[in-house]
Amino acid sequence: MVSMYLLIPLSLMLFVIGIWAVRYAVRSNQFEDLDNESQRVILDDRQERRQALGGNPNPTTPKADTPPPKVNNQSNTSNISQADSKDESADGK
Repeated sequence: MVSMYLLIPLSLMLFVIGIWAVRYAVRSNQFEDLDNESQRVILDDRQERRQALGGNPNPTTPKADTPPPKVNNQSNTSNISQADSKDESADGK
């Protein structure tokens, strides 16, 4: 019974503090725009990382002056096939 004299006022104080915290958050517009603020944080980090790496800030638009790079798949496959044939000859001992 003695603990009730301590627990009831303590729980009432915690309740009042909780109500004050929610009221403060609502009045300071913490709940106004929940979706865009979370996305803005991520997009700002990506933009800063691109600038730090020296990359193009808008990588989806190619530059008109430079032609697209040519891919030479033939030389890569011949190197791979030569390496495979060397491995097979070493295994056949």
